[in-house]
Amino acid sequence: MSSCLYVKCVWAFYLFSSWVPTLLFAQGADPYLPVKAVNLGNWLVTEGWMKPELFAGIPNQDLLDGTQVQFMSTKLQKYLAAENGGGTDVVANRTSPSGWETFRLWRINKSTFNLRVFNKQFFGLENQGKGNKVVSVLNSPGNSETFQIAKPGLVTADYGGSGWDDNNPSVFQMKIVRTLQGEYQITNGYGPDRAPQVMQDHWNAYITNEDFRFLSSNGLNAVRIPVGWWIASDPTPPKPFVGGSLKALDNAFTWAQNNGMKIIVDLHAVQGSQNGNDHSGTRDGFQEWGDSNIQDTVAVIDFLAARYANNPSLASIELMNEPLAPGVTLNDLKKYYKAGYDAGLNRVVIDVHYYSLFSDMFNNMNVQQNIDFIYSQRASDLSAVTTSNGPLSFVGEWTAEWAKSGASKKDYQRFAKAQIDVYRRATFGWAYWAYRCAQNHWSLKWMIENGHINLGSS
Repeated sequence: MSSCLYVKCVWAFYLFSSWVPTLLFAQGADPYLPVKAVNLGNWLVTEGWMKPELFAGIPNQDLLDGTQVQFMSTKLQKYLAAENGGGTDVVANRTSPSGWETFRLWRINKSTFNLRVFNKQFFGLENQGKGNKVVSVLNSPGNSETFQIAKPGLVTADYGGSGWDDNNPSVFQMKIVRTLQGEYQITNGYGPDRAPQVMQDHWNAYITNEDFRFLSSNGLNAVRIPVGWWIASDPTPPKPFVGGSLKALDNAFTWAQNNGMKIIVDLHAVQGSQNGNDHSGTRDGFQEWGDSNIQDTVAVIDFLAARYANNPSLASIELMNEPLAPGVTLNDLKKYYKAGYDAGLNRVVIDVHYYSLFSDMFNNMNVQQNIDFIYSQRASDLSAVTTSNGPLSFVGEWTAEWAKSGASKKDYQRFAKAQIDVYRRATFGWAYWAYRCAQNHWSLKWMIENGHINLGSS
C-alpha cells in the first residue's frame, strides 16, 4: 500500500484520560481534506438506542446477552452473591447488592441462560452437576451451568416443594439492572433462523445511494462507517453474527464514488471488546481485548486494506474505536498500533471525540456557557493535538445534542455553529454522530431537514 495515512483516535468528554488512542490509516493524496463527514452509526454495527424497534420482534427481549441481573430470595429477603466475586461458593446472604451480587446473562434461547459472575466464572452446580452446592468456579459453561428463567422476573432452583409462594426457598425475585443492545444481542436474540433476514432488511433500508446523494448535496464530502471484526469472515462469520455486512460496505463504496464522496472505514468492534459497550460487539459487557487478540485484529485491518486500498473512494481505515483504559493496556495498544503501522503506513492523524454530555460538569451549564465552553476549552483541546509539523487532527465524533433541556431551535443552531466553527480547524476534518437516529438531535439528517444546523461553507 502506498502513501498511507496513520490515524490515532482519542475519545474525550472533556479531559477523559481513561480513553486512550485508536488509529486509522488513509491513503493517497488528500485534496479532499479537511473532510466534512457524518458517521453512519447503527448501520453495520448495531446500536439499539438509535433504532429501538429493531429489537421489537425478539422473544423475551428484556433478557438478551449481557443483561445484568440480581436475585433476591423471596423467603430470606437476601441476595445471591458469588463469594469473592467468583472462584468459590455462591451464597444467599447479602442484604444489599453490588458487583458480586450481579450476574451477566449468556442467552441460550428465550428462556435458558448461563450466568457469568464478577470474576468471569459461571454460576453452576459443583463437580459439573454431580454435587448439590452452587458455585462459580468454571471458566466455560456446560449443562450444570445452564438454567431456566421459569416466568418473568422469577428464577427457580431444584426443590421438593412447588408453586411460586414467597415462602418457597427456591424462588428468587430477579431485578434487571443493565441491558445491552448491540450486534451480538440482536443476532443471538433473533437466532439463526430469523437474524439473517432481519439484518439484511435493515442493511438494505437504513442506508442507500439516496442518502449519499442527500449528504453530497448538503455539502458533506465523506462518511465514517463503523464495522465489526466479523466482517472479515463474511459471508459466514462466527455465530451468532450473520453474513451480508461486507456486501453493504461494498455498496457504500459504489455510492460514494457515484456521489463524489470519501469513506473512512472504522473498526468499531474488535474481537474481545475494547470497551465493553454495546457498539463494541461484546456479548456480556466484559472488556477482554488484549495481547492475545492483536494478531486477529491486525488480520481484519489487512483484510479491509487489501479489499479497498485501490478504491478511489477510500479515505482511511480506523484501527480501533475508543479503547478504554485500564482494561486495554497502553503496552498492548502500542504493540497493536506498531503492527498496524508496520503494514506500510507513514503518516499519523489524531482522532478525538468530543461530546458535551456524559459528565456532571455539563448538567448545570446554560446555553451560553455551553457555547463558551466550545469556543474556549474545546478550541484549546483541539489546538493541543493540532501542530504544524505533527500529525493531522480529526474530530471523529461530535453531536449537537447536549445536557440542556428545553433548548430552542435557535439555541441548537448556535450550539451547532460553535462546534463547526471550532472543529473546522481540525486538519483532517470532522464527522458528526450520526446520520440517522431515533433521537432527533443526534440525527444529522433530521437536523438538516428541520433547519437546526447550517453546514454552509463549513
